[in-house]
Amino acid sequence: MSKPSDFSSHRESGPTGAPSTRQLRIGEEIRRSLAELFSRTEFRDPELHDVQLTVTEVRVSPDLKHATVFVSRLGLGSSDVTPLLPALKRVAPWLRTQLAHKLRLRSVPDLHFQSDESLDHAMEVDTLLRSPEVSRDLGSADPQS
Repeated sequence: MSKPSDFSSHRESGPTGAPSTRQLRIGEEIRRSLAELFSRTEFRDPELHDVQLTVTEVRVSPDLKHATVFVSRLGLGSSDVTPLLPALKRVAPWLRTQLAHKLRLRSVPDLHFQSDESLDHAMEVDTLLRSPEVSRDLGSADPQS
């Protein structure tokens, strides 16, 4: 017999396990609101003072109780965000309260912060594609050669 949480996760997500439209919509609303808060707010936490963060993505759980917030520093890699994660965890309750005032949700999900490594990964792939060995192989596969 399945647990109720299994049923709700199946009901809220598509048949392929992809996020539902509601999850995506709520995630985008949270992302926009957090980005605005990060751009306008001076945090009392000394580790977050004068730090410019951007929210790249928010993934909401199927039961809408948890949200994973992917952040990166403006102009810097994801490795620079990792030391800030404990400070972000400390300000998460305050951010959640601010979201409750901004968003029209029955309950605001708990926020869990994670560094966004997608840009670093994309840069690694770009570097690999531009390497002489790969360029040579890609050039020989060109049908016009």
